[in-house]
Amino acid sequence: MMKSLFAIALLLLAGTGVADAYAVDQRDPLTIIDETTAKILSILDERREEFTADQALLQDVVREDLLPLLDLNYSARLILGKAGKGVSPEQLESFSQAMASVLVNRYADGLLEFRSDKQVEVLPLKGNNTEKLTRVRTRIALENGGFTPVDYAFRKTETGWKAFDVTVEGISYIITFRNQIAPRVEADGIDKVTEEIRSGSIQLSD
Repeated sequence: MMKSLFAIALLLLAGTGVADAYAVDQRDPLTIIDETTAKILSILDERREEFTADQALLQDVVREDLLPLLDLNYSARLILGKAGKGVSPEQLESFSQAMASVLVNRYADGLLEFRSDKQVEVLPLKGNNTEKLTRVRTRIALENGGFTPVDYAFRKTETGWKAFDVTVEGISYIITFRNQIAPRVEADGIDKVTEEIRSGSIQLSD
C-alpha cells in the first residue's frame, strides 16, 4: 500500500514541466499540484492498457516527465545528511542519479493502481511557507472510504519551484532513505554505496 501511495504522489508531479527543461516555471507549488491532478488522471486512463502491456514504457514516461520536476541533488544531500560531508559534486550527481533510478523502477508499477474514481483533494496552504520550504497538502481517497494525507515539500530554484520530498501518512521519503543509506555511506564510502544502489545489491525498503 505504501509503495502505491508513494507512486501516486510522485505521479501527480509528472507532466507538469515546461517544454524547455531550463525555462522558468512561473507557477506556485499549489498551482502545480492543482493543475496536474485532472490532467494526469486522463493520461493514465487513456494509456493504461499500453502501460500494462509494456512496463518499460511506463518507466520511460516517469523518467522523462517526472525527474526534471524534482530537485534530485538537493534531495540527495538531505538523504546523505552528515554522511555527505566532503562528497564532491561529481559524486553527489552520481549518487542522485542512482537514487533517481530507484524511484523510477520502484514506483512505476504502482502507478497502474491509480484509478480515476479515486479522489485527490488539494488543500489550501497553511502555516509559514517560504521560498526555502513550502508544503502542499493533499489527501487521497481510499477504497475503504478513508483518506491518506500526502504532503509535498517544495523549494524555489532558478528554474522555478521544485519538489524535494514527499511525505505519505507522516513518512518522509528523505528520512526513510536517509536512515538506510547514511550509515552505509559512513561505513563504506559514497562510491561503493552508489554502485551498490545502481546494481540493486542494496535493497531499500519503504
